[in-house]
Amino acid sequence: MRDLSELPNLNIALVQTTLVWHDREANYEHFELMLDQARGADLIILPEMFTTGFSMQSETLSEPENGPTAKWMLAQAKRLDAVVTGSLIVQAADGSHRNRLLWARPDGELLHYDKRHLFRMAGEHKHFTPGERQVQFELKGWRIRPLICYDLRFPVWSRDAQDTDLLLYVANWPGARRLHWNRLLPARAIENLCYVAAVNRVGTDGKGFTYTGDSHVFDFQGESLLSAGEADGVFQVCLSAADLAAYRKRFPANLDADAFELH
Repeated sequence: MRDLSELPNLNIALVQTTLVWHDREANYEHFELMLDQARGADLIILPEMFTTGFSMQSETLSEPENGPTAKWMLAQAKRLDAVVTGSLIVQAADGSHRNRLLWARPDGELLHYDKRHLFRMAGEHKHFTPGERQVQFELKGWRIRPLICYDLRFPVWSRDAQDTDLLLYVANWPGARRLHWNRLLPARAIENLCYVAAVNRVGTDGKGFTYTGDSHVFDFQGESLLSAGEADGVFQVCLSAADLAAYRKRFPANLDADAFELH
């Protein structure tokens, strides 16, 4: 296993806020003001579909792979000298529509993850194509694996076989099911021996669904390091690689994990 004890701490900022329904430019303006409060963070996390709200109008709202939001995110990453991440509606090169998380680096590199589990109760599976693979990004030596909203319910997809240090969830998770959100997140941290950061939105969307936030950061024992409640704002926390390394050495349950392959 890697020696994490020499890695620097990771400063992350969670942006929990309302979203303007189907209005990309208004959301850009809103987030630009909020992102100024995230200065000093290494990683800034925005919610799922942060430019539109959780909409099934994939054909009319989709952007090309290197469209305006990709350019906006890269500009913000450069301006703030931090990785900026969040998901939006993208039309991929093959013509399919994806709920795609972009990972915009300050050096201009742009990576992505496509949501694997599509929320059928809202008909997401009828309007989007699921992702086919897990991905892992690196930041300051930390290994970070992004996931999107409904992915949280599927522990096999979230299960770590790649020595991940931080599981990252972006979401539009309705308040009606906040109990599930608040219980599953610490479980993912405990079972994967890693940190978990999760960003949800607040407010009411264009379909009348209410979102109660509950953005969180949990440590590797499922202990809360940050809980945003229903507040609208930017929340920062510092993650310790040394603490993670010490716990994994003291309690190496990963050595007894079942081997499996995803198909």
